[in-house]
Amino acid sequence: MSSVLPSPSLLINKETKFRQNHLTFDASFLQNETSIPQQFVWPEEEKPRREPPPPQLHVPPIDLKGFFTGEPLAVSNAAQLIDSACRKHGFFQVVNHGIDSRLINEAHKIMDLFFGMPLSEKQRAQRKLGEYCGYASSFTNRFSSKLPWKETLSLRYSADPKCSNLVQDYFLNVMGEDFSYIGRVCQEYCEAISKLSIDIMELLGTSLGVGKSHFRDFYEEHDSIMRLNYYPLCQKPDQTLGTGPHCDPTSLTILHQDNVGGLEVYVDEKWHSIAPCSEAFVINIGDTFMALSNGLYKSCLHRAVVNNHTPRKSLAFFLCPKMNKVVCPPKALVEDINNPRIYPDFTWSTFLEFTQKHYRADMNTFEAFSKWLQNGRKCISEL
Repeated sequence: MSSVLPSPSLLINKETKFRQNHLTFDASFLQNETSIPQQFVWPEEEKPRREPPPPQLHVPPIDLKGFFTGEPLAVSNAAQLIDSACRKHGFFQVVNHGIDSRLINEAHKIMDLFFGMPLSEKQRAQRKLGEYCGYASSFTNRFSSKLPWKETLSLRYSADPKCSNLVQDYFLNVMGEDFSYIGRVCQEYCEAISKLSIDIMELLGTSLGVGKSHFRDFYEEHDSIMRLNYYPLCQKPDQTLGTGPHCDPTSLTILHQDNVGGLEVYVDEKWHSIAPCSEAFVINIGDTFMALSNGLYKSCLHRAVVNNHTPRKSLAFFLCPKMNKVVCPPKALVEDINNPRIYPDFTWSTFLEFTQKHYRADMNTFEAFSKWLQNGRKCISEL
């Protein structure tokens, strides 16, 4: 099937027209409705199938304890497990990751506090069109169909020492002094996950054979995104999705989900469920790191389903390079004549702009982005 990628002006005009009469996603009201608005009903071929239930994806968790101590066999085993998973589907889990469980639990509690507030309060942090930070109630201000059944709060986090308190300052500046505790918890959580993300980059460098320092150095002062996800109850869970099928445009996603379940990964031509595990972080490769690996590691195709009995929460940290970093694979990964260069150079700021202003992220985002670059950032047809 082919579709036309709209030019920026066409996209903006279409969105402006829609915003003048757009739907408000108020979870406190809609979670009890027995019929859901048509904008949330997904096409028949994309709706989740309840019967039979999807099989579970069994991926051996990677124990990081030996990696942290530098034990050679443990490092080698972890790198081999990661390499196998990333070449196949781009998804793995880690345990003994060093993040304090009390901090994780506190981060989940503050999600309950924030998303439990009235809509008008949450909208004080309303995400503006074309931006990636702030509160979004199902992206109703951007799209008019296939809307996700969720609320999000996205925050910018930077490892640059000059931007040391971005997350905490955001809550103080946008939401006020009453939100200083939520800001402190989110800041501390981001700092802990930031360190873990760099550790995982060392492992990825080892598994790809380019040395543990290559990707660690590349992401040293990363400019990343923290997102709080809340999936309310839905009385018609077979009609909609919490998040549609997509690959993350970012480099690496480190996710902690609660015990409700709902994450699904596409492997071997079918969807598989991911059983929640409070002791593990779910990690998936995104488009940007797929490009850095010259396509050796797969960007993970995934989605989230909802239910009619328990709301679901997750904490997602999207590792991204500095905005002006040129994404280009190490020479060692493109020297082999059997593995030629397959993606163009780009900066993260350009890719981020593409996803925020010109394209709705799906399973073909990076393919469309590459064509957009190669065509001088003009209107293109997406295959």
